[in-house]
Amino acid sequence: MMKIVVHDYAGHAFPISLSRALAERGHDVVHAFASSLQTPRGELTRRVDDPSGLQFREIRMNPDYPKHKYSFRRRRSMEIEYGKEVARFIDSWKPDAVLSGNTPTETQEPITRATTANNGRFYYWVQDFYSLAVDKILKKKIPVAGSLIGSWYRHLDRRQFSRSSRIIAITSDFTPILSNEFGVDADKVDVIPNWALIDEIPLLPKDNEWARRHQLHDQFVFLYSGTIGMKHNPAMLLELALRHRDSPDVKIVVVSEGIGAEWLKKEGEKAGLTNLKILPYQPFAELPAVLATGDVLIGILEKEAGTFSVPSKTLSYLCAGRPLLLALPLENLAARITATQRAGLMVEPDDIDGFLSAADHLLDSDHLRIELAGNARRYAEETFPIHKTAATFEQILSGNSK
Repeated sequence: MMKIVVHDYAGHAFPISLSRALAERGHDVVHAFASSLQTPRGELTRRVDDPSGLQFREIRMNPDYPKHKYSFRRRRSMEIEYGKEVARFIDSWKPDAVLSGNTPTETQEPITRATTANNGRFYYWVQDFYSLAVDKILKKKIPVAGSLIGSWYRHLDRRQFSRSSRIIAITSDFTPILSNEFGVDADKVDVIPNWALIDEIPLLPKDNEWARRHQLHDQFVFLYSGTIGMKHNPAMLLELALRHRDSPDVKIVVVSEGIGAEWLKKEGEKAGLTNLKILPYQPFAELPAVLATGDVLIGILEKEAGTFSVPSKTLSYLCAGRPLLLALPLENLAARITATQRAGLMVEPDDIDGFLSAADHLLDSDHLRIELAGNARRYAEETFPIHKTAATFEQILSGNSK
């Protein structure tokens, strides 16, 4: 039996299922996450039937963080202090293994130090490359200083990868990046693709209670659910709403919060759009009904993200049994899954005309939507059950992997 901390900074749904499954296998597991974040979240509380070894630990993040998320200087100090809070918890609980992902580089630094100082094994769960994203963004904004800051972040990541017992990457696309950018030996990397909660996202009818509450049960709905941040292009969604502004039965529904959602709301009001509906993040228990309300589910990722980021929302979309419409780099793992499984239509992220044409194609073809939706759900049912994935993580976290 091990004492394990699963630290998912964002508090997303799928890592919770891993913590639950590891606890069911007899381990003491603390699922740790940040307070005060403005992001889609899972059910971060115990259930009545949870194993006794499972705990949830909300680690304090400055409550002003959402207001300063896009101010590099202000958010940096809050992220560093949060990392120290996690480190203090690790110092007190002394886990055997810490798995940490979705975590900013300077937040991760004290977490890695505390784990190794307490003779624990640290596992860097690479969901994307924060340091590379910061490097690229800051070089554009402040070329000279940005290059120096980017180098510092790369140095920190390199040091954290070196401290890690093993590195868990969500796609094999990350292995050459880890090698070329950070000097990580490929033999130190395990690849475990992300998953979605297939058991908790059942197939539901479009005409459901949530859809009726929002008067969407009898509308054709293009639905986007999730973060709209620096890696996304909300203008795609605005253009889709503009294209269908005179179609009384077509709605574009965006379930999100933060800078992208606020921009969409402002631009939609400026254009007098009545078919663009912006809703805040919904409770996780509502997610199956939210996704079922969509006739087409949309995913967007900026070209610069390339293979660095794999939008997890697309995995939940597959569970919902709805066709996908994706505007993202075609080399991205989410695009490759969608293409190989024939679960949706895809265009490059800067191809607005192609995006609008693909949306029209899906709108006009009931047969195509049904075929793509069936393919999506079939893939999710075959791929996402948690128990095999949990066994793989258990072997790695025990220190017994290759």
